[in-house]
Amino acid sequence: MSPIRYRTTEVDGIKVFYREAQNVDAPKLLLLHGFPTAGHMFRELIPLLADKFHLIAPDLPGFGLSDMPSREKFKYTFDNIARVIERFTEIIGFDRFALYVFDYGAPTGFRMAVRHPERITAIISQNGNAYEEGLSDGWTPIRAYWEDASQANRKALRAFLTPETTRWQYTHGVPDPTTVSPDGQNLDNYYLARPGADEVQLDLFGDYKSNVALYPSFQQYFRTHKPPLLAVWGKNDPFFLPPGAEAFRSDIPEAKVRFFDTGHFALETHYAEIAKVISDFLDERAGK
Repeated sequence: MSPIRYRTTEVDGIKVFYREAQNVDAPKLLLLHGFPTAGHMFRELIPLLADKFHLIAPDLPGFGLSDMPSREKFKYTFDNIARVIERFTEIIGFDRFALYVFDYGAPTGFRMAVRHPERITAIISQNGNAYEEGLSDGWTPIRAYWEDASQANRKALRAFLTPETTRWQYTHGVPDPTTVSPDGQNLDNYYLARPGADEVQLDLFGDYKSNVALYPSFQQYFRTHKPPLLAVWGKNDPFFLPPGAEAFRSDIPEAKVRFFDTGHFALETHYAEIAKVISDFLDERAGK
């Protein structure tokens, strides 16, 4: 297996931390995490794919071990995060690559794909939504903040930042919660407890409405460029519903969709199965 290395690079004054398993001349795969986690969510997946792919898993700005600039110096929007990660790929020499997107990684990666479709060889979406029908009622308090950015509505969203909610996100919809390691969620809670991290996350909750507004643009990209797409979905996700996975086929009829009996963090329980599906999917694309 290619060794996993832990690196940092600077992107326009922001330190970006990333994990890399470099199989020279192998197809490139960029792994983009979501909320409230970081690149460590791929800790079990990377070793299973490292022999066949050149893998990069960055921590987004404000997450994990990447810099969390002050809100005065960096506006926490998905547009800005996508620009940093896009520039990051240029700096490390990821010119053409497949995307693995999860949760927040989806609007980040889809923005990059819309701007530079020629760079994207395939997309794996693991509970990474791009359709209104994929949004559950769990978004109701966040939608309330989109409609009225009052302090009361912002304060209500702090419930999403508690250790108990992180634990719930990891275990909800998992048939046997004892199969979910506490390691990832405890690390996420550590990062969420850093001074200022709460306000950063609240800003991103508010800006998530920009992602929904871009759904038509993402869908137009899918229809126009028809990237090979695999949706691997925890079917019991409380935030992103199975219809969001099925909807990819409305724009990419040949999209492959696989459901797993688990929740939002599907890699916590089904990393081996997902790794096999990804490997077969990308092998099939390489053979065409």
